[in-house]
Amino acid sequence: MDRSIIISNGRCGSTLLSDLIVEEPETCSAQEFFMSVAPWVRGDGLLTGAEYWSVLSSPKEEMAALHRVGLPPKEIRYPATGRWADNMVNLPRILGITLAKLTDDPDTLYDKLAARVPDFPSQTVGAHHQAFLDLLAEQTGRKRWVERSGGSSQIAPFILENFPTAKIVYLTRNWADTAASMSKHSVFQLIQLRIEALGRYGVDPFRVAPGQDVPAELEAYLPDRLTAELVRERGSDPKKFMALCAFMSSQAEQVLSDHPPAQLLTMAYEDLLVDPVGELTKLGSFLGFADPAGWADGVAHRVKSPVRA
Repeated sequence: MDRSIIISNGRCGSTLLSDLIVEEPETCSAQEFFMSVAPWVRGDGLLTGAEYWSVLSSPKEEMAALHRVGLPPKEIRYPATGRWADNMVNLPRILGITLAKLTDDPDTLYDKLAARVPDFPSQTVGAHHQAFLDLLAEQTGRKRWVERSGGSSQIAPFILENFPTAKIVYLTRNWADTAASMSKHSVFQLIQLRIEALGRYGVDPFRVAPGQDVPAELEAYLPDRLTAELVRERGSDPKKFMALCAFMSSQAEQVLSDHPPAQLLTMAYEDLLVDPVGELTKLGSFLGFADPAGWADGVAHRVKSPVRA
């Protein structure tokens, strides 16, 4: 199985790359998998297959909160006819994006995985992740997988430690444009809110233990009390997101320098806009596509400069 991972800060064209990669017939484009299970991915103990599946099949609290207040990210592709369509707050974390972007019938794929994943042997979380992505590629009839999660720079140390033989693509974009885009996106607005709460109160409102004391000023940020207005107001100042860009970039660049992967391709979003065919051909060759130039020619028209206000 050929395995590749795209690392990025998010809001830098990584979703576009995943949506183009899915057009390559031998490649499983696994989107938002690692971040759907973060920060749980940092655990280093052994889990049974049943324990592992219990997490994959559970809702992600942050996404549930955004659904509750009516601000789900546009990346959610779960169909309106799906099993959880009238209960999106409890949507299993791998269904909304990862599976829904691979098939028009994500519930059936979910059921097939539910029959296999609990039988995984007891192993580390990293080993479970690799086995799951291998199985996902197998179930979709593909010979390789490429995982891509927006914001995965912050877990780059985990990725490189647990996937030492994977091909790594590091996608960058200038911080000013990235921060401006983050400020308009509900997921990153929520991340900024949580980081500010941690800095100001020493508490992440989405990681409060049962019975833990919470400052009165923080109560409005708790998942069951959060409002759309509180989330949206985080985007009022894009400068707040520059620090987020700096933190994410430092995480990725430090580990790439200290523990360089055997196979690394660095791409810049700005270069992709200038020469989409050339940059995509380079990417396809790196990922091992059978016809990288043909794939690039077929999808390059979908690379467009973002509309600026």
